Amino acid sequence: MKHFIIRTLLLLSILFSGAITTGKLNAQCPMCRMSAEADLKAGGTKAKGLNAGIMYMLSFPYILLGTLGYIWYRERRRVGEADQLADLRGLLEPHDWKK
Repeated sequence: MKHFIIRTLLLLSILFSGAITTGKLNAQCPMCRMSAEADLKAGGTKAKGLNAGIMYMLSFPYILLGTLGYIWYRERRRVGEADQLADLRGLLEPHDWKK
C-alpha cells in the first residue's frame, strides 16, 4: 500500500509539473514563429493553437517511451522476484543427496 501511494504521488507530481510548464514554452521553428507573431499582431489566435499543437506532438513520444519503460521495469521486477523465490525454495526444501 505504501508503494502505491508513493507511485501515485510521483505520477501526480510529474503530471502537475508538466501542466505548469507547458503553457510557458515556445516550441516553434523560426518561420512558423514569424508567421504566428504576424498573426498575433493582427489580432488572430492561430499562434496559440499552433504552439499547443506542437507541444502536444512533442509530448506523445515521451509518454509512449515512459509507458513502455514502466511496463518493461514492472515485468523485469516480477521475473526477478520469481527467480528469487525459486532460489529461496531451492535452499529451504530438503534435498535428496543420495541420487
